Amino acid sequence: MGTFYLWLKALHIAFMVTWFAGLFYLPRLFIYHRQASDPPGRERFIVMERRLFAIMTIGAVATAGFGVWLLAVNPGLLRSGWFHAKLALLVGLVVYHWRCHVWMTRLKSLNPSENEPSEDARWLRWFNEIPVAFLLGIVILAVVKPF
Repeated sequence: MGTFYLWLKALHIAFMVTWFAGLFYLPRLFIYHRQASDPPGRERFIVMERRLFAIMTIGAVATAGFGVWLLAVNPGLLRSGWFHAKLALLVGLVVYHWRCHVWMTRLKSLNPSENEPSEDARWLRWFNEIPVAFLLGIVILAVVKPF
């Protein structure tokens, strides 16, 4: 496979880092947005969330693209149990990414009079931690290849 494969893998990892940076920070913006009480502050969070979501979506698409390319170069990965588990975690990560979009839409349409702390803020603090589990699982599977 040689050097070309290593370049593909490096680009796959670099874009994965971009994607995860957004996944780690966007839910934190949701918490701040939910707690913002002034209209200009709320508008600022809407813009920040939209821009970050665009960047992390580009990272996700590039990660997937390089991942598919790696798989095309090395189809033997499909015979590995760890790879199937990694793909399952990837599906969960895509669902999480989509849920971020759902939250973004929900917060954008939030009535400004609903600015008191709510269960949303508490849930978002937990939601913010979910990408850590995905990252640990994916990295451990890809590096250790336990099965």
